[in-house]
Amino acid sequence: MARWLIPLSIPLAGLALLLGEPRLDVHWEHHPAHFWLVLITALLNVVLGYLSGEAARRLDDARLFLVSLAFVTSAGFLALHALATPGVLLEKKNAGFIVATPVGLAIASIFAAASALDLSPSGSAAVMRRQWLLRGIVFGLLGAWGIYSLSNLAPLDRALTEEEAHGPLYALAVIGLPLYAFAAVRYVQLYRRRPAPMPAAVAAAFTLLAEAMVVIAFGHNWHASWWEWHVLMTVAFGLVAFVARQEYRRRRSAAAMFKDLYLEHTAELIDRRYASALSDLTDEKTDTRTLREREHFSEEEARLLKQAAGELRRLDELFSPYLSPQLMTRLREQPGAGELGGEEREVSVLFADLQGFTAFSERSTPPEVVAMLNAYWAVTVPVVVREHGGLIERFAGDAVMVVFNATGEQPDHARRAVEAALGMQRAAEAARHGRPDWPRFRAGVNTGTAVVGNVGTEEQRSFAAIGDTTNVAARLQTIAEPGQVVVSAATSSALPEEYELDGLGPRNVKGRDGPVEAYVVLGR
Repeated sequence: MARWLIPLSIPLAGLALLLGEPRLDVHWEHHPAHFWLVLITALLNVVLGYLSGEAARRLDDARLFLVSLAFVTSAGFLALHALATPGVLLEKKNAGFIVATPVGLAIASIFAAASALDLSPSGSAAVMRRQWLLRGIVFGLLGAWGIYSLSNLAPLDRALTEEEAHGPLYALAVIGLPLYAFAAVRYVQLYRRRPAPMPAAVAAAFTLLAEAMVVIAFGHNWHASWWEWHVLMTVAFGLVAFVARQEYRRRRSAAAMFKDLYLEHTAELIDRRYASALSDLTDEKTDTRTLREREHFSEEEARLLKQAAGELRRLDELFSPYLSPQLMTRLREQPGAGELGGEEREVSVLFADLQGFTAFSERSTPPEVVAMLNAYWAVTVPVVVREHGGLIERFAGDAVMVVFNATGEQPDHARRAVEAALGMQRAAEAARHGRPDWPRFRAGVNTGTAVVGNVGTEEQRSFAAIGDTTNVAARLQTIAEPGQVVVSAATSSALPEEYELDGLGPRNVKGRDGPVEAYVVLGR
């Protein structure tokens, strides 16, 4: 906080110096300079208020809307103060227009403080439902103040002396100072949560406006101390305008340049909106023209989204072959599914490998081995994945492990696993036709509980099904003869009666203390 307070306290130190050393508080009365400085500052603030108000309206964000009201209110009353410049538009001083600036700053401080609150979605919606009423109140106050000031009604029917003005100015400062201070502190906290230029600029602007109210109360007309508050307001709004311009150049969107000011639920809504648009573009469900017309994206936003979608499609083409379709779908629909850890589920596990693969590798060249494997996988993987919904957990040379009921509900997972194993055998035999030297598949299937999830590290992980169910499926595969599918008792009991099984009796397998009942699937 100190690094904010030290530079922002310089104006107050300057005021104290000018008031303590009257000879430094020089007199300079130049009406045209005053008129144009104030009017340009007011117009700059009107533009800020309009842009932020439009962004707030498009996204129904109450925080940004209240910030826009603070800008518009201070700008409107500051413009009235410009009219008070003698000899430019009015021939003589007007008391109402002279004190218009502190009045506007005091009213704007209410909107500034309200904008700094963490409004709930329902609270934000309540404010936005009344946006036209609040705008009407602001413009009504501006109109009423202007009419009353020009009507020369008491107490604004004469120019106030500095002594007479001090009391009201002190009172307005007492109203505005704590509200601006509260708003500035809250926007500093927002900056710490979202380190970005815009929250910092708004925090600095509200701090400078609070100091401007102090300077207005203590400064001497047409002296350096009086000109100081004009400069403070110009710097405050100029700083926000500069940051807004930089953000627009970076993001090419009027709404996006205020993105870091949005309420939490609005920011989440924007993220979901961009994510949905990016997903639709990636899947080619929409185009940039539709996004601009339906979602009101700017041309630059739509262009950047299209560019990002193209890059995602390219990455998807590169990496999707390394993941099963079920796993990719799960990760897209449930982002949390990529976290380390898992859940216990009942699954059916299929293991298959090529008996005689080692001997074939010894008598063949590496390209011939790879060609044989790819020929087998080209016909067996579609059977397992597309026809029966299996999730390939891993390839290991000539072996494959497939899990059913791993990511989605498959009540008939035992039947799917057996059908996939039988389908693999048929497809592999067809691919092997005319190549009698190629090794043949053998397969084992087991049903039971396993922990299904992600194992590894934050840097690299893999999807796995871990447990005794998996181990038994691997051992059953070793029992099978080439061309056979061997299943456990748990799998056989989960199959419909139409399947014909041949019992192999209890078989001892590696890693189990007791024998395992095994059956060969003969068909249906």
